Amino acid sequence: MLKEFKKFALKGSMIDLSIGIIIGGAFNTLVNSLVNDIFMPILSIFTNKINFNNLFISLDGVKYETLAAAQEAEAATINYGLFISGIINFVIMAFVVFLIVRWVNKLQKPEPKVEATTKKCPHCLSDIDIKATKCAFCTSDVAIEEKK
Repeated sequence: MLKEFKKFALKGSMIDLSIGIIIGGAFNTLVNSLVNDIFMPILSIFTNKINFNNLFISLDGVKYETLAAAQEAEAATINYGLFISGIINFVIMAFVVFLIVRWVNKLQKPEPKVEATTKKCPHCLSDIDIKATKCAFCTSDVAIEEKK
């Protein structure tokens, strides 16, 4: 069982997945910092300096100055400001991933176009050589296609 686990754990795709998860976690931290430390302060300029982290509804009916004060009082809250921040996080993360995938796709060389070596017989739909004039399967005459 140990040998089987070692074989499973050392598969290339398993290691690639592990590395992807680690890099994804670090990337998530970077995007969270970008949103919370750069975009949210800029956004607060246009929203009369509203701190999105302190946008919440207290379900016990008491008005708290900050979310931290509500949590300290152990009040149940709906933290819609954190949700808005999460949405902005998601949009930025999706946009950055889009840019990375676009960049990687530009770096990859296009695969060379492979010329067809067979064609379908119009009568029996068997694969025959592209230069054939007669189908080997149904013996029908097949026209030679000219290159364009």
